[in-house]
Amino acid sequence: MTTHWIWQQPDWPDFKWQENRLAPLLRECVQAQGQLMGMAGSVGNSLSAQTELDALLQNIVTSSAIEGEQLNVGSVRSSLARRLGLEVADDDNVSQRSEGLAQLMLDATRHVDQPLTLERLLEWHSWLFPEQENSFSSRSINVGALRGDEPMQVVSGRIDRPTVHFEAPPRQGLERQLDSFLKWFDASENQVGLDPLLRAGIAHFWFVTLHPFDDGNGRLTRTITDLALAQGEAQAIRFYAMSASILDDRSGYYRILESSQKATSDITEWLTWFLQTLLRSLQQAIARIDSVLGKARFWQAHQESELSVEQIKVLNRLLDGGERGFEHGISAAQYQAVAKVSKATATRHLAELVEKGCLQRLPGGGRSTRYQISYPNQST
Repeated sequence: MTTHWIWQQPDWPDFKWQENRLAPLLRECVQAQGQLMGMAGSVGNSLSAQTELDALLQNIVTSSAIEGEQLNVGSVRSSLARRLGLEVADDDNVSQRSEGLAQLMLDATRHVDQPLTLERLLEWHSWLFPEQENSFSSRSINVGALRGDEPMQVVSGRIDRPTVHFEAPPRQGLERQLDSFLKWFDASENQVGLDPLLRAGIAHFWFVTLHPFDDGNGRLTRTITDLALAQGEAQAIRFYAMSASILDDRSGYYRILESSQKATSDITEWLTWFLQTLLRSLQQAIARIDSVLGKARFWQAHQESELSVEQIKVLNRLLDGGERGFEHGISAAQYQAVAKVSKATATRHLAELVEKGCLQRLPGGGRSTRYQISYPNQST
């Protein structure tokens, strides 16, 4: 048999990696993880719950988007919010699909002490496809069961001349292979010398290569990754969404998977990509929480300031940042447009905000004068 896929290698699945190449990146990830957990600890309960809801929602929506599926964000948010005890959901606005996805994400991240068994995996799969269980869809899949006997391939291109990017191990012996993975996943949680972040990367690669289901393999792989990361951090609360960073480099994700699945059991390249992507998601979360903490500190410092409704609206817009946040400061004309006030009022409002220490003038004068938030003691 010619060895074309990694699972055909004689030492499969005895993965190897070059620790010296991964060490600097791993150190960066661990430091960022520690910084994020420290910052998260200083966020108040209500802000913490909101930040977690945002991260979980982002994770679910982007994990489906990687597969090309656009979810109803409002529906998923309602399902999550109700389960987190943040609000009562409007049941008319919540689909079976959203309920299943919210249940799946929270089971993986909230029940980190429960073992990952075949039964639990099959239940996760049935939550992924609730509408299939009672339908006679043309795209029929085995829900809550392992894939059928036909070869499982990832292909693209013309029907008569397809490009095979990946072929999963044959159906025969799949239970045994899956059992090996699940035993390793259980035992490796406390394995001395195996960093929890590397364990998450190995679990991701191993499970997606087994491809045990007709559909949903990518989403379940990323759910297992979230479970492994939550176990490594020994906390259920999630403040970052790795799926969002994978989506940002979706073509890179598929490219590194394809090249690694056609290579030897040395998965250093895959683990490098995985850690780089994880680091990006941690850094994005740090920036988000930094913004949340900065906003809270700002309003605490200015709780006695007498501000108009328009001034508060503009300040919140500046504090929230992002695409609509006037990254390079706000001008009088922009203030006028956002606050819907006259030119004279905009100029007066800005002068008052500078006087009260809410804003500071940026260098440059005349009509092009811009203003940005003046943060109190801006240390995290």
